Amino acid sequence: MGIGVVRRRDLIIGIIILVAFVGFVFFSVVAILGLGGQRAFEFPMLGKRIAIIDVVGPIYSSTDVVRQIKKYTKDGSVPAIVLRVNSPGGGVAAAQEIHSQLEKARDEGKVIIVSMGAVAASGGLYIAMAADTIVANPGTLTGSIGVIFQYPTIQELADKIGVRYEVIKSGTLKNVGSPWHTATEEEIAHLQSVIDDTYEQFVEAVARGRQMDPDEVRPLADGRVFTGRQAFQANLVDVLGDFDDALDIAAEMVGLDTPPKTIKETRRRRATIWDLVGRGLFGLLLGMTPEEVSGPQLLFLYR
Repeated sequence: MGIGVVRRRDLIIGIIILVAFVGFVFFSVVAILGLGGQRAFEFPMLGKRIAIIDVVGPIYSSTDVVRQIKKYTKDGSVPAIVLRVNSPGGGVAAAQEIHSQLEKARDEGKVIIVSMGAVAASGGLYIAMAADTIVANPGTLTGSIGVIFQYPTIQELADKIGVRYEVIKSGTLKNVGSPWHTATEEEIAHLQSVIDDTYEQFVEAVARGRQMDPDEVRPLADGRVFTGRQAFQANLVDVLGDFDDALDIAAEMVGLDTPPKTIKETRRRRATIWDLVGRGLFGLLLGMTPEEVSGPQLLFLYR
């Protein structure tokens, strides 16, 4: 075997080893970013994919959903996002933050589809108003357009056991919502004005999302719930169908084959013992809901 042949063979083997090493490093880095940061793998060379984001249960924090929306908005291999909403709603601010981030994603050119599950009411419906297309099952429970502000009062119990709660405040309305006294007429009037303003924000969001006049929305916005079929007749949803239908609609809107390739985060934050004690056991013992444990707040929530 000639020297030239040996050198050529060694060169080929060296190139193969180098390529294998670079590939190993690349995939290792991607794995670390994907797993350590709770992010899905992102391989643009695999082609265009539809991103799926779950919004499940009461919405008291927008952090995780907003993070995912931002990530997929930046991902050039994701032309559309499908939100699977199965929620009775929750905090006003959390729903508004998710809604706002979806609007930003649309402004960046992403197609947004919402697929309603068993329940997509109040704040769940508010989120859906930022979608290009809303898909609901005929039996989905949705609607419940409205706002709640509630808190327990224990003044009578405190009086019976001889407990007093002294309050020194800077203004007459500073401790509105305190459980230690019965609300005054002035406090009730003030809280009602807050509720009314937040309600109008909900009505405006529905009117904007469904291209309706606010006066057309208000008859539907007395807190009542609708089935998916009733919501379709009232122009609150676009299509009656299931999750697979939503994926196919998203694919067709961005020119992909059906069924489309999808991407979805699978890792979830595990509940800690402090979550169970702070928001579970404590609330259970007092007969309180999570928002009541954390304090009174404005809610887009279907009870």
